[in-house]
Amino acid sequence: MIYRDPLKKISLKRYLGSRIIVALILLGGVFLVGILGYKLFSGYTWVDAIYMTVITITTIGFGEVQQLSPQEKILTSVYIICSIFFVGYAISVITEYMLSKNNIGNLRAKKVKSKIDALKDHIIVCGYGRNGDQAVSKLLAYNKNFVVIDNDEKVLEPLYDSGILYIHGNATEDEVLKQAGIERASTLMCTLPGDADNVFIVLSAKQLNEKLKIISRATKESTTYKLKLAGADNVIMPDKIGGDHMASLVVTPDLVEFLGHLSVSRQEGSINIEEIDFDHICTDGKEHAIKELDLRKKTGCTVIGYRAPDGNYSVNPDANMVIRKNSKLIFIGKPEQIEKLKQTYKV
Repeated sequence: MIYRDPLKKISLKRYLGSRIIVALILLGGVFLVGILGYKLFSGYTWVDAIYMTVITITTIGFGEVQQLSPQEKILTSVYIICSIFFVGYAISVITEYMLSKNNIGNLRAKKVKSKIDALKDHIIVCGYGRNGDQAVSKLLAYNKNFVVIDNDEKVLEPLYDSGILYIHGNATEDEVLKQAGIERASTLMCTLPGDADNVFIVLSAKQLNEKLKIISRATKESTTYKLKLAGADNVIMPDKIGGDHMASLVVTPDLVEFLGHLSVSRQEGSINIEEIDFDHICTDGKEHAIKELDLRKKTGCTVIGYRAPDGNYSVNPDANMVIRKNSKLIFIGKPEQIEKLKQTYKV
C-alpha cells in the first residue's frame, strides 16, 4: 500500500499562498508609510506624496517635487534602504508564485505526458480510491507500466514524487482516456465507487480499443451483467469477496491462512505463484509436453495449473500434457525459486 504522508496536504501552492499574502502586506505597508510620511512631515499634496513614494521605492532618480531638508533627506535615505529589502522580498515571492502556478505546473504536466506517450501495452487504472490503491501496489510489485486517472487533485499530488504516472481528469470522458493512451493500452481497470460510472467507462473504452482487456469493480450483483454486456472481461465485487473471506476464516481457517501466503511477497518463508506464457517457456516455438521441459529440476517450481488457448483451466496438469501455443503455465514456489524461474525464462 502506498503511504500518504499527512504533511503533504500542505501543498506548494498553499505554502506560497501564505507567503504572497505576507509579501503583499509588506508592499502595501511600505507604500502607506511613504505616502503618509511625505504628506504629514513634508507637507506634500496627496498626489505629490504618492509620486515621491513611487520614485523613491523604484529608485528611478527623478528630481524631488520640492527641496528636502537635511532631516527629510536622512529619513528618505533610511526609507530607500528599508524599501529595497521589503520590495525585493515581495517581488521574489510574487515571481516564485507566478512561476509555480504556470511554468512549474506546465513543465510537470509535459514531463508526465511525454512518459505516457511512450508507453505501450500498459495498464490504465481509473480511480485511485481504496481499490485503486491496492491495485497500484500490486502493479508496482510486478513492475508493470500503468497510468492512474482520478478527478481529485489532492489524491494525485503525492504520486508525482513517487514516480507514478497519472492524469488529473474524469475517466468517463473519451479525451481523458486518450491522454492515458487507451488505444495503446492492454488492460483497463475501473475502480470507481459508482457502478454507473464504471459501466460508462467500459462502454467508452471498448469503442476506443476493441482488443482492450477490461476489469471492473461492481457494488451490486445486478451491475455485473451490465458491465459484462458493456464489454468487461472480469467483474469484481469487493464487498462480496470480503464477506466470503471472513466466512472462510470461520469454516476453513487453516486453508485460508495458507492461501494468504500465495502472494508476490518477498518475505522469508512466503510462497509465490507465477504465470509464464508459452513463448517464454518454449523459446523454439515448438509444442512440448510438460515432462519434456523438466521445469522442476531447472527452477525448483511446481506446475499447478494450465490455461489452454481457449481459456479453459486445468488444475495440477498431467506431466504428459502438451503445452499449446497461446497457452500459459501457472507455477508455485518459494521467492528464490520464482526468481530463478523468471531468470531462466527471461520473464
